[in-house]
Amino acid sequence: MSVKFRQTGAVFYKNAFFLTHLPQMRKNPKNKYCGRTEIFMSINSVENAVRYSQELDRVFTQKSATGFFCDNALKTKFVGAKTVIIPDVDFEGLADYDRDSGFSRGAITVSNNSYTMNMDRARSLQIDREDMDETGIANLAGKILGEYVRTKVVPECDSYVLSKLAGLAATRSNLINGDVTKPYEALCSLINEVQKQAGYDEELVAFVDSAMYAAFQNSTEISRIMDITDFKQGDISLKVKSINGVAIIPVVSERMKTGYTFNNTGAGGFTPLENAKEIYMLVCPKNGAHLVKKTEQIRVFTPEQNIDADAYKFDYRIYYDVFVKKSGLDTIWAWLSPEITVSAQPQDASVTEGNISGSLSVTASSTGTLSYQWYTCTDTNKSNAVKIASATSSSYSIPTTLEDGTYYYFAKITVDNIASRDTDVATVSVAAA
Repeated sequence: MSVKFRQTGAVFYKNAFFLTHLPQMRKNPKNKYCGRTEIFMSINSVENAVRYSQELDRVFTQKSATGFFCDNALKTKFVGAKTVIIPDVDFEGLADYDRDSGFSRGAITVSNNSYTMNMDRARSLQIDREDMDETGIANLAGKILGEYVRTKVVPECDSYVLSKLAGLAATRSNLINGDVTKPYEALCSLINEVQKQAGYDEELVAFVDSAMYAAFQNSTEISRIMDITDFKQGDISLKVKSINGVAIIPVVSERMKTGYTFNNTGAGGFTPLENAKEIYMLVCPKNGAHLVKKTEQIRVFTPEQNIDADAYKFDYRIYYDVFVKKSGLDTIWAWLSPEITVSAQPQDASVTEGNISGSLSVTASSTGTLSYQWYTCTDTNKSNAVKIASATSSSYSIPTTLEDGTYYYFAKITVDNIASRDTDVATVSVAAA
């Protein structure tokens, strides 16, 4: 007999959950099921849920490049399901004191600006009962969920936050044109622009693409002026490198794009947009953005409660977004890669085995220096892509040794040896002689 739990019978909170009024069938002496009782999740399960949530919060804080923005969201107020209000305070400046009339009256303006949250992401994970026993569930589940947050949740959150901040900078033309051979000068330029808006006493952070960070590390002159400083992130103190008092946060290239598609089917996850630019550097005040997490919860089900499989089930959900107050919009500055414009994609070709000729080519332009690398793959989705040796020009000669069949090729175009984009896949059909 199959028994389903009612969705309305579960009440979940951020750090714990209680299951009430769930149907549970009692077995009578005649092996028939009857009746209904109220059951509660065991104390051990509730304690595990609390501990998992706390540990995952800690993993997020430690591993996320942008996690410290959560510290700025303490004064936010939720209104409705998707709306959050963040107060923005403005004052009138000083005026002369008059000995007859006294103080000049001034106003304090408190603007409660509302923002709409967009990122509501979740995943359900299962571990077969045979893969763990009662004594091992806490350790194994904790490790699996922790690894999930570290490898899937944190990269996606960082990518979303940084792409949104870079988008705000681009929309307001808060961009600089730097020289990739002089990254320190570009960083100083960004810092100066932010300080013009935020003042010189604000604590700043610089998110730096991995290639630019490597340039800092490889420069003897720059590495000499880098210090090790304490960086507060939630209740955790981290050691980070800094230049001129600005914390340097290195971020892998995967998370430093101006736009992504956040997938909602299949394997989920996220992928850069085809025309996304690389974020070489982004500088802002440490308190310049508010990373609001309305929901970050875990639901734990034992095999007896999991109606779909004989397995432990863990549901993870995070509902979040990042916002910048109107007064801080011009304190976000970025340096982006030059745009790569592809005006002609490689075209499909049909040839005959033993009489193969022709080539695949791409036409592209950019204000930076372009380089090319051709790949072969197994389908139009670029699966199992393999780099082709010495195929590093804008055109690629179709191999004359191809046999009867279908082959797939594409080129990766890179600007300044850092940012890149792929061409479309070209199909080469080889007919039998």
